[in-house]
Amino acid sequence: MLQRVLAVSFAQVLRSVFVILLPLAFISLIAWATAGSATGNTSDPMRAALWLWLGAHHIPFNLSGTTIGYLSFLPIGAMLIPFFALRVGFTKALSKLHGDFHNINTVRSIFAGQYALVATLLSLFSRSTNVSPQWYLTPIFTFGIAYLAALTAGSRVRISQAASLASRVLAILLGFSFIILAILIFTNTATFKNISIVLQPGILGSFLLFALNAFYLPNAALSILGYFTGTGFAVGAGTLVSPFTHRLGELPALPLLSVLPTTSSRWALIAVALVVVVGAALAIWAQSSSTTTLIQSFVQLLIATALLSYLASGSLMTPAMSAVGLSIWKFTLSIAVEIALGIALVVLLPQIRIRAKR
Repeated sequence: MLQRVLAVSFAQVLRSVFVILLPLAFISLIAWATAGSATGNTSDPMRAALWLWLGAHHIPFNLSGTTIGYLSFLPIGAMLIPFFALRVGFTKALSKLHGDFHNINTVRSIFAGQYALVATLLSLFSRSTNVSPQWYLTPIFTFGIAYLAALTAGSRVRISQAASLASRVLAILLGFSFIILAILIFTNTATFKNISIVLQPGILGSFLLFALNAFYLPNAALSILGYFTGTGFAVGAGTLVSPFTHRLGELPALPLLSVLPTTSSRWALIAVALVVVVGAALAIWAQSSSTTTLIQSFVQLLIATALLSYLASGSLMTPAMSAVGLSIWKFTLSIAVEIALGIALVVLLPQIRIRAKR
């Protein structure tokens, strides 16, 4: 029985890998044939396809060629590609097994473990003298993505009320950020277009540039949330964009950066009231349960916030761009304080009123 689960799961793992890797290899070959190569070695586009595939899993890279640096500021949106491919693969694995298993969680663990193993081997294989993926992080990220994808496939997993409340609060905050981001993009369409024209990416390059900007939208939305909660974000070493400070250096030619504010504005701190209100709503929603549920949802929200801020920050290859995105501890702390303030208003104010009447 276990042998069959291993075989079916591994077949779908390979399918999930190649359903993404083959199109990336095709794109890399076209780009290589169009732009040419200094070495003329066809292993270059193959490695590039593997790097793109690993980058979609948020695996950082060390660079030691003409550009010496570290690449860890990667698009969060790209993680959806392996996520959905793995979800489909796990669903097909379950259909082929026809219920020949006693514990679906065991199958999920096997599937995620095999995927992490394959990804780690490919990470080691893709290393070159100039580009080295951090292979020791590969099993962590790939196992997490694969297991999360498997959780959403097959029989539904019941989540606790605390996790449900935490995800609801996070969805409201991110929804607000995406709305603001959409408004900023539409109001800065001319600048967005001008940057794209200056780059002259060509037909294939235009498609890739559009995909790159689309995949970075979650990163931008989280930076906007950081801006409106007061901590701000960085776009390079020594830079800070916040309601209090506007300090920028040289910027990469990325059209999405056209949404950057031109000055600081303390009026943006009005949005802090929204976070406080959401914290109050969390306390109200948790009143039907227990104090333990409220505490658990608050802690889970902070863990999710810290994880997202980690994914939305990093280094962009060069020393000048060594700090991009959010400050993990500042952003998490600001969310914690503002949500806690909202909770305190709901929990403590009634008690203060009762004592005042007495």
